[in-house]
Amino acid sequence: MPSEEVVLTRLRAGDDATFALVLDAWSPAMLRVARRCVSTPDMAAEVVQDTWLAVVEGLGGFEGRSSLKTWVFRILLNKAQRFGGRESRTVPYSSLAADEDGPTVDPSRFQGPHDPYPGHWQEPPLPWPDPEDAALAGELRQCAGSAVAELPERQRVVLTLRDIEGYDTAEVCSILDITAANQRVLLHRARAHVRRRLESYFAEVRA
Repeated sequence: MPSEEVVLTRLRAGDDATFALVLDAWSPAMLRVARRCVSTPDMAAEVVQDTWLAVVEGLGGFEGRSSLKTWVFRILLNKAQRFGGRESRTVPYSSLAADEDGPTVDPSRFQGPHDPYPGHWQEPPLPWPDPEDAALAGELRQCAGSAVAELPERQRVVLTLRDIEGYDTAEVCSILDITAANQRVLLHRARAHVRRRLESYFAEVRA
């Protein structure tokens, strides 16, 4: 990919080859993120298509206060909120505080203040085995995918952007217009949920 400045200049000039290059490079990740927000693959594809139309129409107004890619993904999330996601249709991401109550790990699994090692595990979690064959690996992917699908939308999107698409904290905060503290809590709770599901899965595998 050329530099962002070059890409932006070419896109604004109507360079079809550059648009095709960006489309091919970013659309797969956009589709994966959209799929976390809407109920069907067809709807996710429509979200991505509408996003690109909005990008083409809005390039003239892009002011460069974020990266071009961040701006595109912000449009994507706004489109996805309109298509689906009960929570995001009525509440913008910028107003979502990370206010989930309760611990992410059952406190009874840790030693109390009068135990020999307060705050340490009562019993350390068992190590997770490596998948032994393709069938087990497939089951593991299915379990992880189901765990992600169970998350509240804001946690699901943050987890997808950070752990699947590889965005850093600043980029995720910019795309979703949330604070770093909110992003940390949402990501921590999302990871904790997936970890619990996988822990249960491996316990069943060992049984």
